[in-house]
Amino acid sequence: MKKPVSVIASESSVAIHKSAKVDSSKDYSASAETMDCRDTASAVSRNDNKHATTQKVDSRDKHNHRQTSLQCAQKGANMCGIVGYIGTKEKREILLSGLKELEYRGYDSAGFAVLGEGELLGFKATGKLENLAVKTKDFSSNGFGLGIAHTRWATHGKPTEANAHPHTGECSYVVHNGIIENYKELKEALIAKGHRFVSQTDTEVIVHLFEEHLKSADNARAAWEQTAKRLKGAYATLLITKAAPDRIFYAKSGAPLLIGAPKASLEDPNVTREIFFASSDAPLIGLVDMVVYLEDGAVGDSLDFPSLEPKVALTHSKSYAQKNGFRYFMEKEIYEQEQVLLETMMGRVREDGIGLDELDPRLFEGVSEISICACGTSYHAGMVGKYLLERKAKVRTNVTLASELRYAKPILLQDELFIVISQSGETADTLEALKLAKSQGLRTLAICNVDNSSIVREADAVLLTRAGIEKGVASTKAFATQVMVLWILSVFLGVQRGLIDEKGRKSERASMIAAIAATRVDIALHERLKRLSKRYLHGHGFFFIGRDVFYPLALEGALKLKEISYLHAEGYASGEMKHGPIALVDANLFTIALMPKHLLYEKIASNVEELSARDATICAISQEEFALADDWIKIKEAHSYMEEFFSMMVALQLLALEISVRLGNDVDMPRNLAKSVTVE
Repeated sequence: MKKPVSVIASESSVAIHKSAKVDSSKDYSASAETMDCRDTASAVSRNDNKHATTQKVDSRDKHNHRQTSLQCAQKGANMCGIVGYIGTKEKREILLSGLKELEYRGYDSAGFAVLGEGELLGFKATGKLENLAVKTKDFSSNGFGLGIAHTRWATHGKPTEANAHPHTGECSYVVHNGIIENYKELKEALIAKGHRFVSQTDTEVIVHLFEEHLKSADNARAAWEQTAKRLKGAYATLLITKAAPDRIFYAKSGAPLLIGAPKASLEDPNVTREIFFASSDAPLIGLVDMVVYLEDGAVGDSLDFPSLEPKVALTHSKSYAQKNGFRYFMEKEIYEQEQVLLETMMGRVREDGIGLDELDPRLFEGVSEISICACGTSYHAGMVGKYLLERKAKVRTNVTLASELRYAKPILLQDELFIVISQSGETADTLEALKLAKSQGLRTLAICNVDNSSIVREADAVLLTRAGIEKGVASTKAFATQVMVLWILSVFLGVQRGLIDEKGRKSERASMIAAIAATRVDIALHERLKRLSKRYLHGHGFFFIGRDVFYPLALEGALKLKEISYLHAEGYASGEMKHGPIALVDANLFTIALMPKHLLYEKIASNVEELSARDATICAISQEEFALADDWIKIKEAHSYMEEFFSMMVALQLLALEISVRLGNDVDMPRNLAKSVTVE
């Protein structure tokens, strides 16, 4: 194995070139932190390089790598972005450009840190990436140096600069995606040793733990390896330190992290070595030729790159990278639903209880009725919420289209809780309905996916859905998270009202976890739906039918199909077939029947029999085969109707997607539609 070539000219002496240039006339006090380090020179030695082969932490020392999907997602491992660079180019531009390529993930804050010429500077800003760019417009860092950067999507509460990455110790900076499960015990031990923390994040523990080990370790590399051994959870992290100013340290367990380099940097000894890091392909495209997708348990530093294998050529386009290899954003977002549902549960559904810490308990005092108001897909989620709230919390619930409520002169009562649902937080009709409710003195709650949106700012209280950026116009993962939030809210109120005991709460939690697992796309099912879709391209329309919560799911399935395929589709409560729609039935009328085993199966089966007797083409979605169906989409075995609900939801989304693909339509940008409807 070749010995790694150092990024700098000599192993025995650290040559840091002029890199960080700061205009002394500018005030960086609010945005930059300049750091010192104890005895930096002694901390950097040739001994660091003797460890230069990436090590995997022994599974016995590393939490045995036993991570449940719930644990692995709890801090949003895939909802943030990491970028790192080592070389002589302008660090600020590379780091900001890298974060820009991750912009599709969204922002609540961003930051970067640069080390060069013995000086370590950090910058942070809340809000959009442009805020960080403006704050650092007078900063430049040419010459050899290191830089790391990070951006995150809001998961709960208001983002603050103190909680933004990168986080600091005395002589180091760290960025991190994921969760450190044992951060509380580590933090307590570090505080006892005199470490001071300034944020409420688990990330800050990493840098303090590293600097604690640095006091006794042979070198910075050894200190980093000792640090990684003590971290439990799912994470990807980068660290730079004055104790080793020639390298970036990395560790990966359960969250994505890549390391790459340009071919010239690897092949020509006269070219200054450049190394790049990122949490996805997109920031590296055009900058590197070869990448290594780090494996779980990888711990090392940037000097390892020449010896890392396998190296893969990076040939993708930026749009391909943003889609993670999927054909369409909608397809990618369908596959992301398990992850974002886990994000939505994070901190709310715990082993010891259901908690909505974002909400003031007084919000629900004296509430005897709930009104839900929304548009489109969010309206369908609200309809599901009505069934759940009335069934589990025994609260009378009404659901109204926002476009109708605005002009209906509604009777709104003071004991109502007014809930609005919106993916974007900018839906004009929903926003105006919210303002109307507030003007009449009602308490208001927004269920929304975008923090700091107009609806979020207007409402008294907010539950964020944590779906991340949804680029496909036809909503998928936002709908899934809206339903999950309403489910959590219904159980929360049921417990609060004494209607759900401890056994019932645990049962609901188990059902939620199972339902989320049910959204994991079965590749075999997806392939079957690709083949099946060609049977459903011609005909005079579709009926989607279901009962109870499966009625709004039928509405949503019909909406998804008509949005992206431009085929006529209608959703109905299956019991309503005989009251008019059955007149349209013939062999060229396709019926998608949602047939849950655990909820009103016999009733829906009877309705399907009526349609079959009139020669309708039936496609049943169910756990068990239905004899009269022409086609059967088999879902996973489920133990509750909500588990079946989420499984059927995925099947409907994939079916609509594949029919649209076969028709040659633009799946992500269907005609005449916009992602955020900000006009009436």
